[in-house]
Amino acid sequence: RADPDAYAYAVSTQNFAAHLDWLSAHGYHPVSLRQVIAASKGGPALPPRPVLLTFDDGLRSVYTKAWPLLRAYNYPALVAVITDYVEMAPGRTIDYGYRPFGRDDFLTWQQIREMQASGLVELASHTDNLHHGVQSNPQGNSTPAAITRVYDPATQQYETADQYAQRIRDDLALSSRRINEQTGVAPQAIVWPYAAYNAMTNRIAEDLGMPVSFDLEGRSTPVDGDLHGLARLLLTGNPTAVQLAYELRRNIELDGMRALQIDLDAVYDADPAQQARNLDTLVDRIKKIGPTHVFLQAFADPDGNGSADALYFPNRHLPMRADLFNRVAWQLKTRAGVKVYAWLPVLGYELKDPALRQQLAIQTPERDGIYRLDFTRPEVRSLIQDIYEDLAINSYFEGLLFHDDAYVRDTELGTLPAEDADGARTQALIDFTLSLRDRAQRWRPKLGTVRNLYAQPVLEPQSAAWFAQRLDLFNAAYDHTALMAMPWMEGSRHPERWLDRLVTAVRAHDPDMSHTLFELQTVDWRTQTPIPGERLKAHVRRLQAQGVRHFAWYPDDFIADRPSTADARAAMSARGFPYPDR
Repeated sequence: RADPDAYAYAVSTQNFAAHLDWLSAHGYHPVSLRQVIAASKGGPALPPRPVLLTFDDGLRSVYTKAWPLLRAYNYPALVAVITDYVEMAPGRTIDYGYRPFGRDDFLTWQQIREMQASGLVELASHTDNLHHGVQSNPQGNSTPAAITRVYDPATQQYETADQYAQRIRDDLALSSRRINEQTGVAPQAIVWPYAAYNAMTNRIAEDLGMPVSFDLEGRSTPVDGDLHGLARLLLTGNPTAVQLAYELRRNIELDGMRALQIDLDAVYDADPAQQARNLDTLVDRIKKIGPTHVFLQAFADPDGNGSADALYFPNRHLPMRADLFNRVAWQLKTRAGVKVYAWLPVLGYELKDPALRQQLAIQTPERDGIYRLDFTRPEVRSLIQDIYEDLAINSYFEGLLFHDDAYVRDTELGTLPAEDADGARTQALIDFTLSLRDRAQRWRPKLGTVRNLYAQPVLEPQSAAWFAQRLDLFNAAYDHTALMAMPWMEGSRHPERWLDRLVTAVRAHDPDMSHTLFELQTVDWRTQTPIPGERLKAHVRRLQAQGVRHFAWYPDDFIADRPSTADARAAMSARGFPYPDR
């Protein structure tokens, strides 16, 4: 190969044969899509360690390279074809990344029929012509066509929900019809380009006879009645059999999270040129540090009071300060290679109508704290659910961070049940946050969840009722709890001893430290002075020595480079060899 990097998704014939040998020798059993569907409907159970091989895009090499090995090993497989690319017009090319691909790079219908006739190969749709990006925001970002409401710069309007649904339906119907006409069998599965899909697109596919869909999250999926979003392992870098074995056997749940919580208010600037420079500075810093996640602010809080004055995405209820979140999130994913979680309030939305703002607020005798809406009111629940759905409709992200405004004091909302041993008030607020996740998941599937938790309810369990927050209930409800491990914020005069005490308290509820993320503070807000980088690194090492696995910090001042990129890389990089790329 002249340029190995250009073939990131290719597997050599030799290594593919070694993969099939290894799978056969280690108790894995090949299955067909037909078997998976039958098992999900109560038919014959799948054998132990079932494996379904899938090939995307309909490349000619499936026929010339993979197909002979599938016949030799008698392994079934699923081939997902982009029907618009099959027997495309002579001279037409597709931008396929490392070079233009033409007619001879893709399967012919005759080759597809030959493989299908063997009984080993089944066909899936990879859409007719959605394997590309479309403009997703005013700044010109291109995101996957199957999940994006197209932005038209000429009209400065987004595609409507009906227009979007019709575009998806027309494409899938054409793809299914072409496969059926050419092979005599309609596809039962859709393999979404870039693993980008949502509940609406899956529903459309199912209406068109494709009740099975695939993505690229996870290593395995239970086979039950719902076969949407089946997990797949994407092979990259031409892995050897040893590397394949490692990927199949490693427990990805043990991977540590390293997250930087980022103020989008610091990226925003009324001057577009300065805003672009701010974004470049952020992306460059994140790329050099190499965390796993960025918790990205999706709301505007210029007065710093903890509640949302406006939002950074189109929505139905609050002003939009700028259509910015989607652009920054996509740049962080594609340029810095991190997972982006949207950081949003749960209750803290400052409605602009003063009368409505007062009417819907939590009526509290307390004089401090964050302004919050009364989530027990149906109109408030609907309003906030709309905001989360609007975020998901208009933006890319892979998870949600629920803000620290999600608390209810014991003197507030007397209509809620009293906090008891089962944590009834705490659970009521948890249930509301999960309803927000569910609304967002209509448009962004398999969202991760993280929720902020104050340290006081952990260190002083009797105070849980004051906040309606409990670590044990949080860890049961969310993927991670972002525990604010911030000794200076809590007024401690001995931060290291305070952190040790916090670890001991957490271990009572999370012995393996599998769910609790320790979120450190990088600034002493009492004096407005940065915490020295050496001390932050020492805190991370101290906590790691006691078994803490997941870390974040806030704030991360990417404009002023505080903490310094060097210190941030040492403390928060997820790389095994955390030095900058050259």
